Amino acid sequence: MRNRNQKRKFIRLSYVLLLLGLFPTSTIARPFVLVLSQDDLNIKDPVTDGVSDSDPTDSDFDDFIDSDAKPDYELDPGSWSPIFEPSTNNSPYFNSSSSSPDEDVENNNGENFDLIYYLGVKKMVTAARRGDERGMAEAAMEIETAAAAGHSHSQSVMGFLYGMGIMRERSKAKAFLHHYFAAEGGNMQSKMALAYTYYRQDMHEKAVQLYAELAEIAVNSFLISKDSPVIELVRIHSGAEENKEALRKSRGEEDEDFQILEYQAQKGNAGAMYKIGIFYYFGLRGVRRDHAKALAWFLKAVEKGEPRSMELLGEIYARGAGVERNYTKALEWLTLASKQQLYSAYNGMGYLYVKGYGVEKKNYTKAKEYFEKAAENEEAGGFYNLGVVYLKGIGVKRDLRQACNYFIPAANAGQPKAFYQLAKMFQTGVGLKKNLPMATALYKLVAERGPWSSMSRWALESYLKGDVGKAFLLYSRMAELGYEVAQSNAAWILDKYGENSLCLGESGICRESERHLRSHALWWQASEQGNEHAALLIGDAYYYGRGTERDYDRAAEAYMHAKSQSNAQAMFNLGYMHEHGQGLPFDLHLAKRYYDQALEIDPAAKLPVTLALASLWLRKNYANSFMVEFIDSLPELYPKVEAWVEDMIMEEGNATILTLFACLLTVLYLRERQRRHAVVAGGGMAPQQPFEQAVLAGR
Repeated sequence: MRNRNQKRKFIRLSYVLLLLGLFPTSTIARPFVLVLSQDDLNIKDPVTDGVSDSDPTDSDFDDFIDSDAKPDYELDPGSWSPIFEPSTNNSPYFNSSSSSPDEDVENNNGENFDLIYYLGVKKMVTAARRGDERGMAEAAMEIETAAAAGHSHSQSVMGFLYGMGIMRERSKAKAFLHHYFAAEGGNMQSKMALAYTYYRQDMHEKAVQLYAELAEIAVNSFLISKDSPVIELVRIHSGAEENKEALRKSRGEEDEDFQILEYQAQKGNAGAMYKIGIFYYFGLRGVRRDHAKALAWFLKAVEKGEPRSMELLGEIYARGAGVERNYTKALEWLTLASKQQLYSAYNGMGYLYVKGYGVEKKNYTKAKEYFEKAAENEEAGGFYNLGVVYLKGIGVKRDLRQACNYFIPAANAGQPKAFYQLAKMFQTGVGLKKNLPMATALYKLVAERGPWSSMSRWALESYLKGDVGKAFLLYSRMAELGYEVAQSNAAWILDKYGENSLCLGESGICRESERHLRSHALWWQASEQGNEHAALLIGDAYYYGRGTERDYDRAAEAYMHAKSQSNAQAMFNLGYMHEHGQGLPFDLHLAKRYYDQALEIDPAAKLPVTLALASLWLRKNYANSFMVEFIDSLPELYPKVEAWVEDMIMEEGNATILTLFACLLTVLYLRERQRRHAVVAGGGMAPQQPFEQAVLAGR
């Protein structure tokens, strides 16, 4: 019955997949929305679907990928994790006492370029933390020496330095070349940077190839039963202000809530034990990943009868995360969890039977039964696994229509592996019509969950410790890889901290013009990816000429972009530009429409919209009057008033005098009001003031 219902749903004219499970949504960056229509289908026969023996899915599609708990430096060669997480890394490259470096990283003189690279990066990070121009220059020189010798990871960092203009003249061409050769040498972060570059330029054929490879690496690190939680990229600002609430929740072991939870766990609270284990296992909310601590807490929770820990123990033994891999124990723990109605555990059990791990032999029939149990209980992983079963024809006749039937609800529930499979189908044109832009966008979402996303955690830790320069360096590196949150965080740090951002430019600490230029570029990239606040700031920069030449046309374009994301401020600004004919045609009707829309979107805009509509009424009925001229002069008058306030009022003596004067006026007003009320109460009429007399005389 369930299959028939799914088929009827699938044949409907359109499907909307809200990809909300991949990244935390916010009011600043809109969620990615994928719309599939009947025209997107590319299915001829419901069973074979015209698939030939040489169909690309036979070789290109992975069925059930082995999930390994490999360290970052293996999944992401050249990762900076040995620097930021030395206690959890056993990288052979960052140990100066290592007596047996890999031969392929040595030159004829016996120089270990991996070691030179890591020492250079460590010096670069230290220099960024201190704003040390000389240290950064020395680090860049050392890394450049290794890059010139063909060391791919060093080439990647040089691409970053040229792209940002750090101790090198900013050059997109040199940045691209360094990333290109680094990617050829296997550097994953350069592949991310190149893919993002192609993506921005709509070069989807090139972008899709790189993102496909990167997404596969990301998928390899996912769990076998339940979905891996998102390593949340925390937005350190909310609009123009610091996001204090989000930062408070990201302080790791120093967070008061975490300490309370840990206290409860130590007192025997099983639920608290499980949550503490989750934080350590995945490295959530600023807690440093520690598989050994996670295992200890899960075992304690199980002793207290906490069923969710059973499933995680199954995952740990299946992946060999902090323990020796043991599929038999994994199956035992997953079976116990499933008996406690943790239906996602059925996915892990089915996976083991498909692979033949921890069981006598592969059993596709049993695996399918377990996947169906998970799907029957609305587990996204169950839908995904059944989709793979029908896509690959594992124990069943191959049926792409049925595969799509299952991938769609899995993706709708935010299952990243389903995004990966749908991206493959869009890329190859099997099951769905070939659509490279859609494939690229889906791959990008999955790829951004790869091991290189660990930089966001290091950047946040640095920011919370007050190491703004280090945080800015890390967010800038992630911005280059295409992370929208990192782009906006880096831009905000530049705007908020100014010289204290310790931004290093082409020849030292960034000049004001360099900061504005870099901030402008970062906000623009973030706005391209749906950040409405960024688009608004870009519009303001062009409108007021901040860090760039004043350009009303480009300001209007940026505000239009923000307006398309239902931003009330952008709508108000567009109304103002129509009212004054700045960058947009002079049109009072359109101005009123935008003002009204701003109020509809944000009721808090009632006061400014009311004032704007009053101005609009005056302009329409008294076009050349003194009041209209006065209103038009306010933008020029405001800076002068602001300067007067700073020069005169803010001085202690003047502030005191002004306060007394204001009190005097208030007292006089209240006494006059009381007198008038007394006259009215006595049946008389208060004497008219000169202004009132003038008004009555004019009637």
